[in-house]
Amino acid sequence: MSPLVEPGPPLDADSIARYSRQLMLPGFGEDAQRRLGAARVLVIGAGGLGSAVVPALAAAGVGTIGVVDDDVVEASNLHRQLSHGVADIGRPKVDSLAETVAAIAPGCRVETYAMRATSANLPELLAAYDLLIDGSDNFPTRYLANDAAVLAGVPLVWGAILRFHGQVGISWHGHGPTYRDLFPVPPAPDEALSCELGGVLPTLCTAVGSIMATEAIKLVTGIGEPLLGRVLVYDALTARTREIAYGVSDETPVITGLVDYELFCGVDAGSDLEAISAADLLRRMRAGDGMRLLDVREPHEARARRIPDSILMPVGELRGGALPERALPGRAADPLVVYCEQDPRARQAARILRDAGFAGVVYLAGGIQAYAAVGGETVHD
Repeated sequence: MSPLVEPGPPLDADSIARYSRQLMLPGFGEDAQRRLGAARVLVIGAGGLGSAVVPALAAAGVGTIGVVDDDVVEASNLHRQLSHGVADIGRPKVDSLAETVAAIAPGCRVETYAMRATSANLPELLAAYDLLIDGSDNFPTRYLANDAAVLAGVPLVWGAILRFHGQVGISWHGHGPTYRDLFPVPPAPDEALSCELGGVLPTLCTAVGSIMATEAIKLVTGIGEPLLGRVLVYDALTARTREIAYGVSDETPVITGLVDYELFCGVDAGSDLEAISAADLLRRMRAGDGMRLLDVREPHEARARRIPDSILMPVGELRGGALPERALPGRAADPLVVYCEQDPRARQAARILRDAGFAGVVYLAGGIQAYAAVGGETVHD
């Protein structure tokens, strides 16, 4: 494939010394390095994938990197987002990431955009870049990134991670299939777990992020064979990879403009169910926070294992019109955490309770299985 970017100016002596180990690679040389120096790459996300991708690209010699993210650093990020440290907690992730890059590659220009990528702002941002990288953790942003890249005529390198698995691919309209050819329909909102709710192996971020950065370097310089029309799937537990080949579909709609991607993915911020992760529930319970716990499984399941101080009311009773109002201990202002073995019944129950007027209803993502897995105490009869 032809290189994406024209070469920049010749390298000076310091640059030759800095990049000497990659200049000597067969088929790479000074020409490829000059292309990297002239490249402008926009990255969505400064979290798990972004904090791996951006420093790797900067260290390799990419001249300009834009980073879009509206989040701040939290303690729960630090196990996997290695560009952020304890001193960065509470800071915008884009600022922390820019500081990390400055320490690695001071010559790299980092443009920070402390905002969420949306249909309103992404086209204008992308107009100044040659390549888009999506390291987001939600489907509305993934479809937004695909469609914006299609309209801008630039390639998109995308990655996804969850639990022990990762995926990497390239979407490039006019040169091969796009993300919509692979995933024409987004999953139902209740079925889409984030790293916050589903968990993620920390080293998966650096592994998948490195592959994403490599694909970007290949596109910019024209070396190798990019992951176009192929998805690389990585299973960290078995240390195995596999490929899924796919092509352009005749049923993929023509992208003529950007839409409301929250609506497209079925996410309604005003009515969508709220989840609590097992780790967050355990943290809050050990901190002594008030929590009302409702077990919506069957009695035999609760006898085998339940969370202490929870009240049992099977989801079938809720469907029949029963409400747990009088049986729930704790204050009405305390969150009402609904759980089952995993979480399908809990989601149903949470929706029933929310529609009945209960406030503060959340369901336990992953159910009691996830709670026990993170070390939560359970009891049995």
